[in-house]
Amino acid sequence: MNGDMGKSVFMLNEKLDWVSSPASLVSRKRFHLVGEPESGQVTSHVRYHPGARFPEHEHPEGEEILVLSGVFSDQAGDWPAGTYLLNPEGFAHAPFSEEGCELFVKLRQYSGSEHHAIDTAEIPIQDLGGYHVRSLFHNDLEQVSLVEVVCEYQDGNATGMEGFLLQGQVAVNGQTLGRHDWFRIAAREPVHITGQGKLYLKVGALSRLKNDAGNAL
Repeated sequence: MNGDMGKSVFMLNEKLDWVSSPASLVSRKRFHLVGEPESGQVTSHVRYHPGARFPEHEHPEGEEILVLSGVFSDQAGDWPAGTYLLNPEGFAHAPFSEEGCELFVKLRQYSGSEHHAIDTAEIPIQDLGGYHVRSLFHNDLEQVSLVEVVCEYQDGNATGMEGFLLQGQVAVNGQTLGRHDWFRIAAREPVHITGQGKLYLKVGALSRLKNDAGNAL
């Protein structure tokens, strides 16, 4: 699903159905999947209904979580909306949610070696004119940020970009997107975002993702 990293793609959340997961009371909407449904490289919008629990499991190639609403929990703590979690290769947990929560989740896509739990509200804001940036994570391969577009955002996009709209409404290269819509722009295709909205943006990671040009919707 959306496995060709050489193609730009937009996924409108409201057009996707919630699909049940193997864990009771957990459902998800997938935006991108390469590999097996329960063990592949995947990007999803995930919903934990109240009382949902997963048995303990590990995360080969890491896990990335942004808590969108509610409280997400595991043995390391209780993580409210706005928490950004990075779980490295070898990390194991048994996640649950007593009150329910929604998450943006990326599996097998974290290249770091350390566990991080970040309160995004505490990250300093960089005012760059037409947009504001909170830097969540960066290394030699990729940069992850929360970007609030107040007028316009432009990027030459040499290495590819992925985004998930958290709030507001924007146009990305002419495509109108609303809350919880997802997009990926192929490398070397310039990115132009207008409107007003808050986005998760990941830059530079496409080159290390698995590529399956025959894996279409």
